[in-house]
Amino acid sequence: MTLGRLVLAWVPVAFWFLIAGYVGRRLAGAAFPVERRSRRWADIWTLAEAGVVTLFASLWFDSLGRGGWWLLFLLVGLLAAFPVRLQALLATQLPGRAELILGAVDVVRYVGAGAILAWRLR
Repeated sequence: MTLGRLVLAWVPVAFWFLIAGYVGRRLAGAAFPVERRSRRWADIWTLAEAGVVTLFASLWFDSLGRGGWWLLFLLVGLLAAFPVRLQALLATQLPGRAELILGAVDVVRYVGAGAILAWRLR
């Protein structure tokens, strides 16, 4: 896998993650006000996360397998989205509607990223 091919796969995933994060925040409502400065750091983190997912997909598509990508990314999305939210559930109270929406959007983000990467890296 060449670096150029990885970058060409990372760009649409990064765009997808940024758009899905924006849509998730809009769906969750104004429950999560974010300062402009911390929003910039969240965007940088999102771009880095897209890079890690791209490298993970590269490993999957180049060496381990071709089929079942949707299940793999669904499981990774569940692992990335819900443990933190479930810890908050155990520590305090049931997560609100906004937290559940953001968790579902995170899972959809990962499955969508898997679809993009299956298209770009196969």
